[in-house]
Amino acid sequence: MMNSLKSGFATAGRHRRKLLAGVALAGLLAGGGVVADNFLDRKDHAPVSTVAVVQGDVEKTVTSLGKLKPKDYVDVGTQVSGQLKKVHVKIGDRVSKGDLIAEIDPTVYETRVRTDRANLDNLRAQLVQQQAELTLARQQAGRSQELLQENAASRESVEQNQSALKVAAAKVEATQAQIKALQATLDGDIASLGYTKIYAPMSGTVVSQTSLQGQTVNANQAAPVIVRVADLETMTVWAQVAEADVVKVKAGAPAYFATLGAPEHRWRGTVRQVMPTPETINDVVLYNVLVDVDNREQALMTDMTVQIFFVLAEAHGVPVVPLTALQPTGGPDASAYLARVQTPDGVMPREVKVGVTSRTSAAVISGLAVGDKVVLPTPAADKTAAAPAGRSNGPRMGPRL
Repeated sequence: MMNSLKSGFATAGRHRRKLLAGVALAGLLAGGGVVADNFLDRKDHAPVSTVAVVQGDVEKTVTSLGKLKPKDYVDVGTQVSGQLKKVHVKIGDRVSKGDLIAEIDPTVYETRVRTDRANLDNLRAQLVQQQAELTLARQQAGRSQELLQENAASRESVEQNQSALKVAAAKVEATQAQIKALQATLDGDIASLGYTKIYAPMSGTVVSQTSLQGQTVNANQAAPVIVRVADLETMTVWAQVAEADVVKVKAGAPAYFATLGAPEHRWRGTVRQVMPTPETINDVVLYNVLVDVDNREQALMTDMTVQIFFVLAEAHGVPVVPLTALQPTGGPDASAYLARVQTPDGVMPREVKVGVTSRTSAAVISGLAVGDKVVLPTPAADKTAAAPAGRSNGPRMGPRL
C-alpha cells in the first residue's frame, strides 16, 4: 500500500514538472515574438539618409599635371668665337628688341677687315695697270694690222701683237675676278666683326645666363648660348595627357589650372595645340597638350608644376544631385536613372534623366526639382546588392545538432 502511494506521488510530480516546463517555454516563445515584432517594427521605420537637390554647376573634365614655360623665348648666342669681353645684362633684366646684350673681343676680326681692304686696294691698283697695258696692246695690234695691209709689217709681228692683246685682256679679267672674291671675303669679315656685338632679337626678360664675362666661346663646335630672353607675359602649360583621354581634348577647348603654391586660385586659358608625337614614360604613352595663359601680372614662373583641368562639357545653374543617389536603369538610354524620392506619402521611386556628369555629381534634365530630397543608399542595401547570387543575407542557421 505504501509503495502504491509513493508511486502515485512520483507520477503526479513528473506531470507537474512537465506542465511548468511547458508554461515556461510558452512564455519564452511569446516574449521572443514580442521582441521580434518590436525589432522588425524598428527596421521598417528606421530613419533614412537623404540629400537635397540643389541648383549649381557641373563640369565634365579631364585632369592631368603639367609644367609652365614661356610661350615665346629665344636662346641668344654668338656666331663668332672669341673672348666674351662684356655682358651688358643680368638675369631678371627686361630688354627691348635691338638692345646690346654682349660683346666679343673684336681685335681678330678688325685685323681681318683691315687686311682684306689692303689686299683689295692692291688688286684694284693692279687692275688699273693691267687695263692700261690692255689699251696699249689694243693700239699696237691695230697699227700692226694697218701696216700689214700696206705691206709695211710682217704677218708674224701682227700675230704677236694680237696674242699680246689677248694676254692683256685675260689679265684684266683675272684681276677683276680676284677683286670680286676678295670683296666677298671682306663682306664676310665685316659681318663677323658685326657679330662681335650681340643684340636682343626680341623684347622680353633675361631668364638665364649660360656664359660669363671673360669666358672664351667657340662657335666652330657648337653655337654657344650667352643668355635666354623670354616673353613672360604669356605662359604656356605643357600638360601630359594619357592616350585614353587625349582623344577627348580638342584645340580651342577651355581649361583651367592651379599651382602648388596657390591651389585656391584658378588661371584660365584655351588649348592651343595637341602635339601629335607622344612621349613614353614607364610604358605609359603621354601626349603634350599646350594651353596659353595671360601672365601680365607676372604671378606665374617658369617650370611651376600645375594641375590642369580640360573642360569637356559644362552646365551652369541647373538642378544638381550626387551620383551616389542615382541608380542606372540598365536600359539603352545611358542618361536614364532611378531615384528614391522622399515624399509626404513615403519614399517613392522616380525615373530621372541627367545631362552633364562629373565624377561625383549629375545635372538633372527631368524627374527632379530643386529642393527634392533623394534617399541615399544605406550600407545594408549596399551589402545586399554586393552579396553573391544564391546566397542569403538573412540570419545564418545554427549548427545542426
